[in-house]
Amino acid sequence: MSAVADNAAVPTGTKPFASFEWLLAGRYLRTRRREGFVSVIAGFSFLGILLGVATLIIVMSVMNGFRKELLEKIVGVNGHIFATPIDRPLDDYDSVAARLSKIPGVKLAIPLVEGQALASSQTGNNGVLVRGVREADIKAIPFIGGNIKSGTLDGFDTTPGVAIGRRLANALGIQAGDNMTLVSPQGASTPFGTAPRIKAYPVKAIFEIGMTEFDGTFVYMPLAEAQAYFNRDGDVNVIEIFVDNPDRTQTVRDAIEADAPRPLVLSDWRQRNRSFFNALEVERNVMFIILTLIVLVAALNIVSGLIMLVKDKTADIAIMRTMGCTRGTVLRVFLITGAAIGVIGTLAGLALGVVFANNIKSIMAALNWITGANLWDPTVRFLSDIPSVIDWREVTSVVLMALTLSLLATLYPAWKAARLDPVEALRMG
Repeated sequence: MSAVADNAAVPTGTKPFASFEWLLAGRYLRTRRREGFVSVIAGFSFLGILLGVATLIIVMSVMNGFRKELLEKIVGVNGHIFATPIDRPLDDYDSVAARLSKIPGVKLAIPLVEGQALASSQTGNNGVLVRGVREADIKAIPFIGGNIKSGTLDGFDTTPGVAIGRRLANALGIQAGDNMTLVSPQGASTPFGTAPRIKAYPVKAIFEIGMTEFDGTFVYMPLAEAQAYFNRDGDVNVIEIFVDNPDRTQTVRDAIEADAPRPLVLSDWRQRNRSFFNALEVERNVMFIILTLIVLVAALNIVSGLIMLVKDKTADIAIMRTMGCTRGTVLRVFLITGAAIGVIGTLAGLALGVVFANNIKSIMAALNWITGANLWDPTVRFLSDIPSVIDWREVTSVVLMALTLSLLATLYPAWKAARLDPVEALRMG
């Protein structure tokens, strides 16, 4: 018995998307055993759309999390604008930094001495970037002063100690209070050439930024000690400027250029990290395009499944037409049938993607426990934990895209069903 024959009569002259059309579309979705192959195709279409939408949401959330975390930590530690001297060394850095700090939009101006060195202990050695800063300045950097895991920054200016990252401490096998030796090629000049400078420093504090590149490389020491260590005659390399809004750096740059107390060369975080963040943006866009293909393939499965369903229901279509159903009624029945797969699959994928993205750290920890392997290696991926930030505008665009593709996939099979001639359909059925 066909789905139409099960009904006593087919209502004619019904309004579009009437309850009869929904009832008949629901019956076509619940195919019987002899129509099992159609049901299998519909099931795979549903799973394809579900997994496509969920994967898109998860991957885009992780990419957003990556960009947000890297931007916050790279910019939050290194500053937003960098001022270097033109005509003479920055030996008046105190007055210049104080003047820059008063410019609207500037949050902090830090005089900085930078130099490369080799850090060593009894158990290992590692190349490091040494930064000389004042105690008040290092405490004002949120990702340093607010993330001290052991030791203290109190008295940082008055004692020749250093602050290092947790990964560097682990690599050297030292703790707060232990000594660490720094070796620099920029030592004292002798009759036989420049001798390396070797000096031991106690570790006053250990911080953890959460970015492996910084936690394993940065060493902070008092500004005066860094000047002496790197042969800086009372001057600094650069003044790092932190602004209130990193996205409005150009406005602050213009204000600094107009009110700078002396000629300075200015650069900002966009210039220094342009290639890195451009690569992230390209990767994000490419991933979106690739994963959209999953949804597209699932939509094509809806087309094939509906075409087979139309072929299987040819006799039903003929009976409906002879009993008074219009072409529009037939079209809407199969439109509802196909769209239901896409809508339900999209909503299920939305729920799965949001739940997964919001609990990705717990899921990763569970997978690590199950597999016994570290699936997220911080030394390879820069960040200590896998980040995830849901952008609801992107989620909305993914959902609308999936719904649109699903709807478009149903148009051709539904149109073919509506175009069937009743006499020819009865003969074929």
